[in-house]
Amino acid sequence: MGSIEIRNMDPATEYFVGTCTHVGDDPQAMTRDEIDVSSPRRIAWLRKMSRQGARTKVATIEGEPVGFIHVIPIEICPWGPLGRDLLVIPCLVSLSNTKGRGVGKALVATAEEEARHREKKGIVTVAYYHDCWFMPAPFFEECGFSLASRREGTALLWKLFDQSAEAPRLLERDYRYTPVPGKVVVDLFWNTFCPTSSIEARRVRKVVEEFGESVVLNEYCADDREILLLHQLPRGIFVNGREIWWGHEAPEEGIRKAILEASSRA
Repeated sequence: MGSIEIRNMDPATEYFVGTCTHVGDDPQAMTRDEIDVSSPRRIAWLRKMSRQGARTKVATIEGEPVGFIHVIPIEICPWGPLGRDLLVIPCLVSLSNTKGRGVGKALVATAEEEARHREKKGIVTVAYYHDCWFMPAPFFEECGFSLASRREGTALLWKLFDQSAEAPRLLERDYRYTPVPGKVVVDLFWNTFCPTSSIEARRVRKVVEEFGESVVLNEYCADDREILLLHQLPRGIFVNGREIWWGHEAPEEGIRKAILEASSRA
């Protein structure tokens, strides 16, 4: 197998990044139609944010993409955390069939180079102490990141380049349910950056339409910086103030069931 090469996302690797490696094989996950709708929007958003300093680095082996990493200035990252003069790694992905090849570490090293090149004071990520492939905290600790703060299983990890850097802060969600008499209220928090969130939002809209005027839908998109700072909640679905959550993309049937149950309790 060839060596790892890393370059900025380009037209040849956009679809790989846009789909976020989701292929729709799981009936509860994204369908091909959903991917083909969300992917161009995600790429358009990444292109737009690149003008503000966001970058996506793609790892390839023998010309085939095998992983990618996003690096975004903390001041504009829709996923959090909050701070300044730092670059954020909101997402790192490498294909399972390249495990042990060092793809992830190579991508992190490239992200660090990008941060140093821009004379940022450090690089930071939100990672997790749980048995899941997504952003595992122990991996970033192996890459030299140290703990800035922790909230249960969620860790804020960073690597300092300048000791004058201010410590970043995890998002502190501020969600407040406002009831509407005689209606079921669905509060949807989403963002374009994450395809899971974007597709989830599409499913919520579709299901809500089935109920007509009996359901009120309030949308809060973290693409809008003011909305993110106000609520500090980039992704979430609440039905009459109760959060519904599956980890993967919320299934239409699950959303529908939650609305029906809320309606029966009204």
